[in-house]
Parts: sequence; C-alpha cells; structure tokens
Amino acid sequence: MRHREIYSRSSYQWLLKGILVTIHAPEKVASAVELDAVTKVYGAGEGAVRALAGVSISVPRGAFIAVMGPSGSGKSTFLHCAAGLDRPTSGRVRLGDTELSGLRETALTKFRRDRVGFVFQAYNLLSWLTVEQNITLPLRMAGRPVDQDVLRQVASAVQLDVRLGQRPSQLSGGQQQRVALARALVTRPEAVFLDEPTGALDTRTARHVLQMLRQAVDHTGQTMVMVTHDPVAASFADSVVFLADGQLAGRMTRPSPALIAERMTSLGEW
Repeated sequence: MRHREIYSRSSYQWLLKGILVTIHAPEKVASAVELDAVTKVYGAGEGAVRALAGVSISVPRGAFIAVMGPSGSGKSTFLHCAAGLDRPTSGRVRLGDTELSGLRETALTKFRRDRVGFVFQAYNLLSWLTVEQNITLPLRMAGRPVDQDVLRQVASAVQLDVRLGQRPSQLSGGQQQRVALARALVTRPEAVFLDEPTGALDTRTARHVLQMLRQAVDHTGQTMVMVTHDPVAASFADSVVFLADGQLAGRMTRPSPALIAERMTSLGEW
C-alpha cells in the first residue's frame, strides 16, 4: 500500500498500513509587535533630530519586554511609534496582522482605540468619572457594549473591584495607576504599552503594580512593552531591550537588577 501524505496547517499525516500517523510541525511564534527598519526624524535641515535610526525588532505574543537606555536614546519615540501614536519617517510598524503605515489617520485612531492599550505615567484619569467609568471609557467611546464579566475580571485582577464607584480623588497614586492599567486591559488589546508606569510611585506600590503586570502576562498571555529607567522594574520583564543614540544596543534575557544596572552604566550616563 502506498504511503498517502495529508498536509494540514500544523501537522503532517501519513497513512501507513492503515494506521494514521501524525507528526506535529513546530509552529512559528506570532509577533504581537514588529518594527522593521524604523527611522524617526523630527524637524528638517540642520536642526533635524534623528530619534530612531533603523530599529528592527519583533515582540512575540505573550511576551513582556522592557525598553531602557540613556536620556535621549529614543525610548519614548520607540514606544510611540510601536503603539501607533506617532508615524515613523521610514520603515514599517506592524501590530498583530495589521501594518500601521497603510492606515489613514481616522482608521489609525480607531485601531489604537480598539486594539492598543497605553498606560501613561501621569494616569490621565477623568476626575468627574467613577473608577468603573474611567475603566470602561475606551469601550464607550468606541460604541461597544461593556461586558460586565470582563469588567469584573479586570477590576479584580488589579484589586479595584470594591472601588468601582469611587472617584480618582478618593484613590492613592498606586490605585489610580491600577485604574489606568485596567482601562488599558479592558479592550483586550493586541499589546499594552507602558511609559514609565512606576515612575511616580513609592517602592512598595511600584512593586505591587509590577507584580500585576507580570501576572497579566503569565495568566492571560497579554503582551507588554514597557519603557522604564528603573532596573528593578525592568527585572520583572522577560527581556530588556537597550537603546542608545536611536539604535538597538543589545538585549538581555532573564534580567536581574544588578546586570541591568551594569549594562546601563556601560551605555553612558542615565
């Protein structure tokens, strides 16, 4: 009897003497975020500033990476380009299966609202809204119904389930940052981008927020890209990407605060 080969997307099968044998092929890990030769230049002529110079990087789904570098290294520009908040001068940015450079401004705004989470250092909460209303604001702006089960899961994950009726002024800084994190997670985004999320927090509160980020990655497969200056914060990530003068300057896996600090010292003053 001839061997009959049957191909499927994730496996190869052979019918051998009446027995179906399946050999699973290794599947390529999909990227949540991908930058390809991204350059960003502000201004023109002699006053032009090159913030990014041909940066290429791929962030797998379910990964937690920290981005570090000296002042002026391009960290914030990297984050803004990766999240679709700023358009690169050249190169391509892809989130999931969507290439952002091909989107017009209106479509890009809708894409960010529906599929990107962003956590700012300044929280950016609306003082006249309750915690629940702040968390669900992206959904209501998009005209999407609020799934109460998802809301409860997200609020519980950041330990705010008993504070949904309170206003931001009734919360501590750490609690306000958790509201911002829940707001970024409630839309189930392709990736969450965080700009110095613990920069304004005390050490204990910062550690608590970082533990919640780590749990979101480990338990739900969420993708996180975090800019930080703090080696302790960066050590919660799976890997650290270093930038210098707008270019990639190395990557470290399984980072420790001491190793991160040593690497940062070698990059110059920070």
